Amino acid sequence: MASSDLEQICSHINEKIGNIKKTLSLRNCGQEPALKTILNKIGDEIIVVNELLNKLELEIQYQEQTNHSLKELYESLEEDYKDVEHLKENIPPHLPQVTVTQTFVNVSDLDSEEPVKVEEPVCTKKPAKEQRNIKEMPFITSDEFNGIPAYMKLRLTHCQINDVIKEINKAVLSKYKILHQPKKSAMSSVARNLYHRFIDEETKDTKGHYFVVEADIKEFTALKVDKRFHVILNILRHCRRLSEVRGGGLTRYVIT
Repeated sequence: MASSDLEQICSHINEKIGNIKKTLSLRNCGQEPALKTILNKIGDEIIVVNELLNKLELEIQYQEQTNHSLKELYESLEEDYKDVEHLKENIPPHLPQVTVTQTFVNVSDLDSEEPVKVEEPVCTKKPAKEQRNIKEMPFITSDEFNGIPAYMKLRLTHCQINDVIKEINKAVLSKYKILHQPKKSAMSSVARNLYHRFIDEETKDTKGHYFVVEADIKEFTALKVDKRFHVILNILRHCRRLSEVRGGGLTRYVIT
């Protein structure tokens, strides 16, 4: 056996012996209370580091996916750009050309002493009739909905309340479009009967205000005037969207 081989065997045996000594010393360290606390802390830190490595691995995967998506988007945009350039360079000759005409005035041709008269275009159209703005009920905001007591809104959702407001506004618009028509205008018999009913329902307390009654809700909307409807009306009074004016056996819901 050559001396070099013997030295390698001795070196290998010594390395194994050293590893065994280190293992025994570490096992002895685990028996001591002071060192055991340190080893527990090291174990906890190793767990934290392992969790961070897992998060880092997930983040790397996400970034790789994002990078891949951006590459695909870039390639798609590059193709679109090439197509646009091709279309730009190959515009069919039969397409109409857009021409811009400009009128240039020579300053020297104008007399500085005489003011330039600008003719105003004459409007041949008849002025449109003045349209009256019909007041509508604003929708309930998220903050207002959250402020409604639970006993009052029960299981009603934000959208359900605003859907009712939308329908009430529809009834208001339909009613006052009829009321705002001239009295001598050509109306259908149904519209004229509604017109007279609307006039009869007016009171001194509703003068200058927009309001509807239950008959208007039934006439112009598909809402059911039931217990749920009155619960929502109570919520709208709470949120100061409407008030009630009673009289003559009618309840008038006034938009506030």
